[in-house]
Amino acid sequence: MTDAVQLLRQHGIQVTAQRLGVLRAVANEPHITADRVAEVVRAEIGAISHQSVYDALGVLVAGGLLRRIQPPGSSARFEDRVGDNHHHLICRSCGRMTDVDCALGSAPCLIASDDGGYEIDEAEVVYWGRCPDCVAAAVTSSQPSPGAPRERYKNRRASEIKPTARRSGTRRARQGKRSGRRRTK
Repeated sequence: MTDAVQLLRQHGIQVTAQRLGVLRAVANEPHITADRVAEVVRAEIGAISHQSVYDALGVLVAGGLLRRIQPPGSSARFEDRVGDNHHHLICRSCGRMTDVDCALGSAPCLIASDDGGYEIDEAEVVYWGRCPDCVAAAVTSSQPSPGAPRERYKNRRASEIKPTARRSGTRRARQGKRSGRRRTK
């Protein structure tokens, strides 16, 4: 019996090929999206619907085997590092997510200034910035290129930049307006 099978049984979760595949996919790719889980599991066991993936993820999250993270403006991500109250670093440029240990070393790592009577047992912190690869790429690409839009307007005030004229409506509507008559069928 494999570790994953035992783990599911210990948590009272029925063992299925789909759940085992989802569990392995998340274990092999921390911070994986549901769409990516579906790709990985499909490659491993064959056909699996997105709904089956979402169902398996839901069961595994509810069972405490996986953690669901959903940063603002991003798809939900899943990981198998649970129960240690760690946090995440997220790159604003490429979306890479990295684990960061608790800020003060024990859960909850942040003490609320007013707990409102709550018994706090977890704090979720997300640090945003740029990963080392994106910082390095920005440094190497920061050499000015002639005519690049960003460089061209870099040191100009917004009032100095003239907006470009935009046409509104469809071509037929513009033609009808020019001739001053309405089209009939």
